[in-house]
Amino acid sequence: MRLRLESSVQYLKGVGPRRAEQFARLGIRTMEDLLYHVPHRYLDATTVTPIAKAAIGQEVTLVGRVVSKGVLPTRKGLRIFRAVLQDDSGLIECAWPGQAFLDRTIRPGQLLLVTGPVKHFHGRQVVPREQIVLAEEGETIERSGMVIPIYHATEGLSHRVIRRVIQDNLDALLEAVEDHLPQAFRERSGVLPLKRAFELLHRPPVVSGGLSRDAIEEGRRRLAFDELLDLQLVVVRARSLARQAGKAGRFTIKGELTTALKHALPFELTRSQKRAIKEITADMVSEERMHRLLMGDVGTGKTVVALFAMLLAVENGYQAVFMAPTELLAEQHARTLSALLAPLGLVPELLIGRMSPSAKAAVRERLSSGEAQIVVGTHALIEDRTAFRNLGLVVIDEQHRFGVEQRAALIEKGEAPEVLLLSATPIPRTLALTLYGDLDISILAERPAGRPGVKTAVLSDGSRAKVYRFVKERCAAGGQAYVVYPVIEESQRVDLRAATTMAEELSRILAPYRVGLVHGRMKPEERDRVMRAFRDGEISVLVSTTVIEVGIDVPGATVMVIEHPERFGLAQLHQLRGRVGRGTEESHCILLTDDHHALPRLKQFARISDGFRIAELDLKQRGMGELAGVRQSGGINLKYTDLSRDGDLVMSARRVAMEILEGDPQLSHPKHLLLRRRLEQRYERGIELFRVG
Repeated sequence: MRLRLESSVQYLKGVGPRRAEQFARLGIRTMEDLLYHVPHRYLDATTVTPIAKAAIGQEVTLVGRVVSKGVLPTRKGLRIFRAVLQDDSGLIECAWPGQAFLDRTIRPGQLLLVTGPVKHFHGRQVVPREQIVLAEEGETIERSGMVIPIYHATEGLSHRVIRRVIQDNLDALLEAVEDHLPQAFRERSGVLPLKRAFELLHRPPVVSGGLSRDAIEEGRRRLAFDELLDLQLVVVRARSLARQAGKAGRFTIKGELTTALKHALPFELTRSQKRAIKEITADMVSEERMHRLLMGDVGTGKTVVALFAMLLAVENGYQAVFMAPTELLAEQHARTLSALLAPLGLVPELLIGRMSPSAKAAVRERLSSGEAQIVVGTHALIEDRTAFRNLGLVVIDEQHRFGVEQRAALIEKGEAPEVLLLSATPIPRTLALTLYGDLDISILAERPAGRPGVKTAVLSDGSRAKVYRFVKERCAAGGQAYVVYPVIEESQRVDLRAATTMAEELSRILAPYRVGLVHGRMKPEERDRVMRAFRDGEISVLVSTTVIEVGIDVPGATVMVIEHPERFGLAQLHQLRGRVGRGTEESHCILLTDDHHALPRLKQFARISDGFRIAELDLKQRGMGELAGVRQSGGINLKYTDLSRDGDLVMSARRVAMEILEGDPQLSHPKHLLLRRRLEQRYERGIELFRVG
């Protein structure tokens, strides 16, 4: 009888109710879940070294039967677990210092795989970094010309048991696979049939005496394409529904305020700014509602672009709101907008939590009456007491710092207003389409003319005294400096300089210049007090952790010293570097490290000033989870995708998603029912987005 993949895994050969509970701990509840539990690595029999040929000084992978074992105590109190392995060529001892607990799990007769260096201790001895039980006593594994898949396991359910269950049932499971992706799309995207992908991943072929890595990669790419397609179907559908939703009203290009602003600006707009303004204007005057992300490096002029959008709303009789994640940033934006709007005779309102109750009440009154046309604020904007007369545009700065509910609460203050999100975290286009595929994206790639770049240097710890002298010279000339540390307090576990300790030391070294300290454990009001003092020039040197990554403009800050830069991702270093160079003075970023392994990466960073190029490098070196701002995005769980090399799959999946939805927006056609079912299982929003009727 043909299996049904949605059935419980307990009905498979070798499972049963008790083992099914163990599988559930790995998230494997159905037979389909088991197919998607693919190996995380493979043991290639051709790479295993015969025990007799394991030479001292080599790093080896050995496979042998355990012939004896025991725990040896030493005079220093250290307990060492030891086991002797044997294969057809000979014997060797393995030693695990301090791991006496292995005596409970490793038994004579087991077939054991070990990987580690061969050392000399009364003869040859392997000190394993990894060990895997391949078979119990009496069981055999045919390794000649074979590949052994290694699966993620859990307590009570070894990778060996998982492998046996999968191999015993694989043929029947493959027979039950239905491919949800029509053949035409498979061929166009260059991916395998789903059944073939599972077969290659669970039972990879051997070619020319070795494992076929290319075959495994082809299998992985099919599963990666599927999860990218699922995601793109959801975001493309969400984007379509958002744009179709009713608008607050029709906007027309009047040119009253926007033209006046253009003539009043004390600088020339960059090509990127002009293009972004054109894209935003086209969105706002169209019949569809705007949902756009404006992404640009620090200092590329996102606020000015947003102001053009706000003035387009105002000259059409609507109100515009600009929400920032912190009071300091809101105050900064209010000052910037006030200066730009002064020639036009407009004054933006400010609404933040620390204002007096009477001041907040007065602002709210002007908002509800419609007298106030532009307002800048923080979470105070989304409080129940804040109401708008005619909200037409919502601008949200550093949008990833707000939760979905907070963004929605502000948008719901109007009747379907236009939405513009700002982000100073440059990310590669493939990642942007993955995280923000439900938004149209505008990119600011140029810095305005007249802003000097930031010179970046990588120096050793021996240059510390010289760096401190340089900081004092800059302070003497009226400048300011940041000194950033990766940790708040010193610890015995990590040998790193810490912000709290060094703030005290730097107060002495950099005297008479005043040193301030900010870090994430401080109360927000205390942190803001110190940041304001630094902004106002009362503090010359600010010692900090990464809480100043995205923060206030301090034009006088011209030096950024980063300790232990090897502990940060390149994108994070770039965000920190962006805190200086905000004025007209030449600025410097100094990376202090003694980590020789990190030098090539840090020197590469020092040569590049483009945030998008740095983000590409960071994606390749560290993965998407390490990019600044990305972790907060949430909702993206890509198990098989590697965005550093799957950019073509992202673009292909997006094209396929758009083509499918163009002809069948609700996925109601019989040929798309499997796709729809997958989406409803994978995404909670799937049912809502693809509901028929």
